[in-house]
Amino acid sequence: MAGEIIIDATNATLGRLASYATKQALQGKDVIILNSEKAIITGKRKNVINNYLEKTQKKGSIHRGPTFRREPERILKRTIRGMIPDHRRGRGKEVFKKILCFRGVPEKYKEAKTIKAGKEKRTAFITIEELAKLI
Repeated sequence: MAGEIIIDATNATLGRLASYATKQALQGKDVIILNSEKAIITGKRKNVINNYLEKTQKKGSIHRGPTFRREPERILKRTIRGMIPDHRRGRGKEVFKKILCFRGVPEKYKEAKTIKAGKEKRTAFITIEELAKLI
């Protein structure tokens, strides 16, 4: 069952969005995520920032990594990567290639029908865009 799913990440919770995208990609669908910078991470702002700062400061070799990208679409893609079983080999590698994340909406997808992934939240949160600027 192949197909293409286009998701608008505005106000979508990061973990829920990532797990949904992974599940759809594992079923063989191509997943395109638009407005990835507008996805949110719930929790107190200070705690979320501190958690991501800890991740970025865990450095290995300066030549080999690990590297932690700070662009909003890369943060989302790395979260999705963590949910794909064995993303370095075989099926996991193929599934990871089926997922595309974009900042904003490219011209190609302006008129496309999208799935709204999020709704207004009443809890404390921070957007990925704000997080990317602070780390």
